[in-house]
Amino acid sequence: MTDRISPLSTPAATRAVLEAHGLATKKALGQNFLVNDDVLRRIMELSEVGPDDVVLEVGPGIGTLTIPLLKAARAVVSVERDRDLPHVLRGTCGPWAEKFGLVEKDAVELTEADVRAALGTADMPLPNKFVANLPYAVAATVVLGYFQEFPWLDSATVMVQSEVADRMCARPGTKNYGAYTVKLSLYARPAGRFSVGPGNFFPPPHVESSVLRLDRRDVAEDGIAITEEERRAICVMADAAFASRRKTLSNSCKAYFSGRGPEGKRIAGELSALFAEAGIDPSRRGETLSLEEFARLGRALCSIAR
Repeated sequence: MTDRISPLSTPAATRAVLEAHGLATKKALGQNFLVNDDVLRRIMELSEVGPDDVVLEVGPGIGTLTIPLLKAARAVVSVERDRDLPHVLRGTCGPWAEKFGLVEKDAVELTEADVRAALGTADMPLPNKFVANLPYAVAATVVLGYFQEFPWLDSATVMVQSEVADRMCARPGTKNYGAYTVKLSLYARPAGRFSVGPGNFFPPPHVESSVLRLDRRDVAEDGIAITEEERRAICVMADAAFASRRKTLSNSCKAYFSGRGPEGKRIAGELSALFAEAGIDPSRRGETLSLEEFARLGRALCSIAR
């Protein structure tokens, strides 16, 4: 029989660790511990973590995924908000203590300074891979935020609720395509996915899950790289276009900008010029626009806002 890549990947082992520390799973923190070694193997294969990689992990729990990451990677920095778990992790991950850093903090508040401090040495590069079984309540926020804020991350291989994975991968014209999809597409593209049923967790969640890999992308339109100013403008136009999803671009954007102070009202009055400059028919709906078309809208917004 093939050896397990994690000694904690069974319900009995997970329960034993929790009971040894007088702990139970916390529903309020979205704790559902992965207890299937085959799923762990598939995560490791999809993420392609190797000895040159430094990994960032969120929600390590008791270390079920952390252990195979530590076995494979140069170093791992894990972020855990449950104050009862750092003591557990120092035990389960103890054999790899020299290359394991822990940040005791809410993942949505993580900074580069936190990661550097956890690495403990200036010689260690910042993480290039994000691999995690994410708390579902913050998964969408964390994935987009980390691609936006941490340019040193080249990829993310994350377990999320299947509906969230659908939004991350959605194509124009589908029901899951929205402002979030457009924003994430500015930074990353899907590079692999597989489904994980509730029975692979302890306790089982009430939702279906997916592991999704996203690779960082450089967005270019007409061969010209999009600037950070234009990225921000594209995000604004995505929010405006989907503010009233069933309305036309013209009506949705007008309502969005009209409610945003004097500058917003000024832009609302110039929307006809904005659509003309972008070459976009204002009678269309936001869900029909490609990323490249949103890029043109963002660039036109930058021009009008100056």
